[in-house]
Amino acid sequence: MQSNNSKTYELVLTALFVAIIVVMASTPLGFIPLVVINATTLHIPVIIGSLFLGPKKGGFLGGVFGLTSLIKSSLGAASLSAFVFSPVAALSMLPHDTVGAAVSLVLKSTFIAVVPRILIGVVPYFVYVGIKKAIGSDKKLVYGSVINAVISFILGFGVFAFFNRMIAQEVLGMSVTVARVIGIIVGIAAFAGIEYLFMNKDAKALGFITAGIAGAMTNTLLVMGSIYVFYKYPYAEAVGVDPDALMAMIGGVISFNGVIEAIVGAVIVYLVGIVLDKIKPAGVYAGKDAKIKAVSSGTKESQMAQ
Repeated sequence: MQSNNSKTYELVLTALFVAIIVVMASTPLGFIPLVVINATTLHIPVIIGSLFLGPKKGGFLGGVFGLTSLIKSSLGAASLSAFVFSPVAALSMLPHDTVGAAVSLVLKSTFIAVVPRILIGVVPYFVYVGIKKAIGSDKKLVYGSVINAVISFILGFGVFAFFNRMIAQEVLGMSVTVARVIGIIVGIAAFAGIEYLFMNKDAKALGFITAGIAGAMTNTLLVMGSIYVFYKYPYAEAVGVDPDALMAMIGGVISFNGVIEAIVGAVIVYLVGIVLDKIKPAGVYAGKDAKIKAVSSGTKESQMAQ
């Protein structure tokens, strides 16, 4: 059974994350200005909550994030695309001749605002546990290096995309080739750094970084994908894009905004994760011990005692 101290810890941590999400959603703290993009950080407390409180409480935190998005879009100054996250705006901005059409609009906007955010609190937990199991297996070196290679590619590509956008907007004076070289160098450096942590210092780093990326990309992929499926034509009109070109535009958002936010999420989740992990290990919730074997001092001690 779960101890009273563990229950209290989880309750306090849940309340803290809820407060953080509400404050970040209500202030500029929910965004990090990066010259050519304001990277959202609202998903980060949800990801961390998922890792340390489990997928149920993580899903709850994601629901809070989604509701703040829905409420803000409904009560704030209406933008041309406010209907995407607000059923209120959808009913006032989009045609609906029947009750069925009105209900459909409400369900679509509520789904986009809430469901992808709930999954932000579910996916990272299972990604983290899955990676921990993988690198705790006999093929630790292979699995760890492959996962690290994927992460490093994302980091390198994100840096290239960031500099390329700055070049396109004439914020930075350099060639695309130089930006590409910088991206490659960053990718290689990231691979070496993460591999060093993984092999010699802290194998959990791989889990935290990957969970941060997975949570951020879950948000971007599901939100933008849902917009395309549910609101292709009205959204294309709202942003001034031909409907046939909307998929390319969404691909650009995913490959730039999504990757940059994934990098920011990975860094912050790792830094916060290694601190909280000293208080209570990630991957353990509601009295249920996650079957994580990698880099466990307890496991090492038991092996020595045998």
